[in-house]
Formats: sequence, C-alpha cells, structure tokens
Amino acid sequence: MTDSTVLTGAQISGRGRSLNPFLIVPDASGFIRFVEQVFDGREVTAARTSTPDGLLIHAEVQIGDSLLLVCDPQPGWPIRAGLFQLWVADLDTVVPRAIDRGARLITPPTPFYGSITLARIEDPWGSLWWLYQQVPGQPDPLPVWEGGSDVVFRTLDEHLKSGMHLSAPDTAPEVHST
Repeated sequence: MTDSTVLTGAQISGRGRSLNPFLIVPDASGFIRFVEQVFDGREVTAARTSTPDGLLIHAEVQIGDSLLLVCDPQPGWPIRAGLFQLWVADLDTVVPRAIDRGARLITPPTPFYGSITLARIEDPWGSLWWLYQQVPGQPDPLPVWEGGSDVVFRTLDEHLKSGMHLSAPDTAPEVHST
C-alpha cells in the first residue's frame, strides 16, 4: 500500500514519470523527428511498435526527464494534440529551431514572473508548447493593471479565439528537417 494514490520514483516499474502525456497525431514519426530536432528529444527505440499496416500504435520520446508517448491515429480514431509546459535552457535556440521546422510563434519570448522568460509555439500537429527559460535576476514585469505589458495573456487569448490555430491536421503536416 502506498501513501498516495499516484505512484512516484522507484514505485514505477517502467519508464517515465508519474504522468506521461500520450498524443494521437498523424505522421507520429514526423512528430518524433520534430521533438528530437527542436527539443533534443530521444526516441526510446525499444518501445516503437507498429501495426501490420505500418501505423505507429506506440512510441516514446524522452524529453529531459519526462516521457512523451505518441501514436498514429488508427482507423476511426480522433486526433489528440496536447498542451505542454517545457523548461528549456535557451529560448533563442529553441524557438528558431521550432519555427524552421514548421511551428508557429504564438507568444514571443517575454519576461514573466519569478525570473522566467516565457514563449509559446504551436507545432505543425496542433500542440501548443509553453516554453520557459530561467533568467536569474530578471525583475518581475509590472502587472497589466499597473501599466505592464499584456502580451503573455493577449497572444494566447487572440490565438485561441481566432480560429486560426492549427487544430491537429487530419493528414501529416509538411515539416522541414534541417
């Protein structure tokens, strides 16, 4: 018996953490390449499982200390993109990598609270990534109601209300691999 409903650390017998998101996206292999090229993810090749018709039914990508699971939609399955918060070492490296591979910039790198800079991108599969970079000593921005910038909320609000956001495509997106 555990002290909690959720298992952690050594209590977990397989790979991953307590919570491991799972996406269903067309061209799951392309999504894996995107994550590898943009976020230095690493596919757990031993986990890759395809159906007899060649669709991925299960794949895993290690991103930092987290595990992201992904598969292709099977006949009749809906697409399930995600919303992610990811800590990165350098937004000036990661954001251009993502854009070069078909992502769209939603929120440019912007000072945020707690010595953090925040940026948001939407990948070609419709997942929205909150990217956080620690910036020790960076002062907190003024709140909007005290005359500060509204860019962090406004860009997300406009993007989601616009209907222009990518809602996981029914077919594999075109991704540039550089």
